[in-house]
Amino acid sequence: MTDELEEIRKKKMEELRNGERQTGEDASTDESPSEPVHVDGVEAFQDAVNGGVTLVDFYADWCGPCKQLEPIVERVAAGTEATVAKVDIDANQGLATQYGVRSVPTLVLFADGEAVEQLVGLQQEPQLRSLIERYS
Repeated sequence: MTDELEEIRKKKMEELRNGERQTGEDASTDESPSEPVHVDGVEAFQDAVNGGVTLVDFYADWCGPCKQLEPIVERVAAGTEATVAKVDIDANQGLATQYGVRSVPTLVLFADGEAVEQLVGLQQEPQLRSLIERYS
């Protein structure tokens, strides 16, 4: 199961790097993935946040509020133009430190590669959509 998840993550990162969408009836000019992209490592993180608007969910598998936030983040990824990336803080401690993540979940919004907003704790979907729209 772990290998399967890793393969899906790699495929999603490749789609993100190439500006591709999975497939679908409405594969229009929207180049953001319709699902959150799991990011592992500094290079993959930079690829995810450079260009456009990206919402990054810093999370941990053991975090209850992170699990509650997951379906909200998935709906935001599917319903907005923004790319949504997920970063496991246990596997990417350097990234978590670099962006001042002291508790999870922490959401950081990037616009054109720059961190512009940071939210800590469980957030509601309308608030996240509004935040993304402000920078889109």
